[in-house]
Amino acid sequence: MSIKADRWIRRMAEQHGMIEPFEPGQVRTHNGRSIVSYGTSSYGYDVRCAAEFKIFTNINSAVVDPKSFDASSFVDINSDTCVIPPNSFALARTIEYFRIPRNVLAICLGKSTYARCGIIVNVTPLEPEWEGHVTLEFSNTTPLPARIYANEGVAQMLFLESDKECETSYRDRGGKYQGQKGVTLPRT
Repeated sequence: MSIKADRWIRRMAEQHGMIEPFEPGQVRTHNGRSIVSYGTSSYGYDVRCAAEFKIFTNINSAVVDPKSFDASSFVDINSDTCVIPPNSFALARTIEYFRIPRNVLAICLGKSTYARCGIIVNVTPLEPEWEGHVTLEFSNTTPLPARIYANEGVAQMLFLESDKECETSYRDRGGKYQGQKGVTLPRT
């Protein structure tokens, strides 16, 4: 397995629709203002966060149960920024829609800008032949409120290509998150 470089990422996005919308370079400013960068980097792709957020709340005293998830555990916010309460959690999604090739696994890591502020980005691996908007999980590990910026970079996808195709892909087994759009809550 090898990590894929910028040339491969550009080719797969432009010729095979692996990432849409796609930015072939690094974007660091918008309307003359500095932003958290997004786009193609040396060995990855920095994704942007959409303006749809779900913030965990305890107003209904619900128990977080992955087998019986209560959507009332969240407050929905549509905004260019999201303030996550101290020691709390929010969900969002990427602006980009991904189509992962059958012989590729994508792994997501948070950007240093957020990590250095105590904001952890968690994403499960994007398996072979998975497609959709990526659900992003943000954990605010600090005792202070933390801000996330929509339409700016939040995490980096790394693409690992195998020398052999997998026997059974995510699509083959009918994965429950295939083709997801919007911020997707746990499904059983």
